[in-house]
Amino acid sequence: QAQLVESGGGEVRVGGSLNLSCITTGLMLDFYTMEWYRQAPGNQRELVARISDDGRITDYADSVKDRFTISRDNKKRILYLQMDRLRTEDTAVYICNAYWPGERWRGDYWGRGTQVTVSS
Repeated sequence: QAQLVESGGGEVRVGGSLNLSCITTGLMLDFYTMEWYRQAPGNQRELVARISDDGRITDYADSVKDRFTISRDNKKRILYLQMDRLRTEDTAVYICNAYWPGERWRGDYWGRGTQVTVSS
């Protein structure tokens, strides 16, 4: 059974940093594109960052570009999101996602999320 479990969230001041982890089980991660989403109260879930199955290609939302870094360790089956120079607008539940581009009929696998709170 595929599972994704996020950790590393917490409360920080503006300008601080956090490193999120998404530990996966039950997936052959070499086949999966991985993503970080976030959802703030009252808002729709938005895509924050995406990384290709081999880690070579990354994409970021404009709002986090140059501040966040997505990475992965396929051997350890872990996805990371390093967040620096955090802003109050970054406050949200951060959720990891995985999907197999060549087998989209399988759908998406979602974690439960980890809370990030940035205070001024």
